[in-house]
Amino acid sequence: MKPNKSTINFLLAVFTLLLVPTSHAAKPTIGVAEFTNTATGVYWWGGGVGWELSSMVSNELSNTGSFRVVERAKLEPVLREQNLAASGRISAASGAKIGEMTGAQYLVLGTLTSFENNVQSTGGGISIGGVSIGGKKKSAYIAVDLRVVDSTTGEIAYSRTVEGRSSGTGISLGVFRGGFGGRLNDEKKTPVGKAIRAVIVEITDYLECVMVDGGSCEAEYQAKEEKRRSGLKGLINLD
Repeated sequence: MKPNKSTINFLLAVFTLLLVPTSHAAKPTIGVAEFTNTATGVYWWGGGVGWELSSMVSNELSNTGSFRVVERAKLEPVLREQNLAASGRISAASGAKIGEMTGAQYLVLGTLTSFENNVQSTGGGISIGGVSIGGKKKSAYIAVDLRVVDSTTGEIAYSRTVEGRSSGTGISLGVFRGGFGGRLNDEKKTPVGKAIRAVIVEITDYLECVMVDGGSCEAEYQAKEEKRRSGLKGLINLD
């Protein structure tokens, strides 16, 4: 029996559905908690910076198109109720509640653990239009301990220490898709701002690798981790 037109259309529709990529449905739903700080001498840290860093990471993750990102307005009240920023920990019970109330399958926790900012004289230097070029070499280093918690179990699904380093003379600009605001606005053109950008880009690339892409990129990050553990700090240079 020759199939009728409606049957053919039905089969074509089913076949088309099978061919449609399921990546959208498979996107991890992720929330980024307020960053915390345990490092000393972080002169640029103050009220609101933890959430500024959280928002910058959230924006970068959203820009990749690989994640569903829970907005801060939905996430912050629940995290405050769980007192997560103060404790730095998450239990299975509180994690499940966070996941249920915000829709976040995973929660990103970041802690600034190391900061160095150096200025060294190199001699000479000129000034053009009031802007000094040369004469001083500036560098900054930032390390962030990153944890990704599964909100259904409270277990740490991924963890890594991410490092950012910048150096140069005069004004240096990095490549960054987001923007600086609030207390961090004054650092957007400094080595410190550049190191912050480097850390955020590295966090984003790492999460996209281990949570979405997988494959060979994981070996690359494992190699970076081995170098870090052996005392060779990874250099992230956005010049």
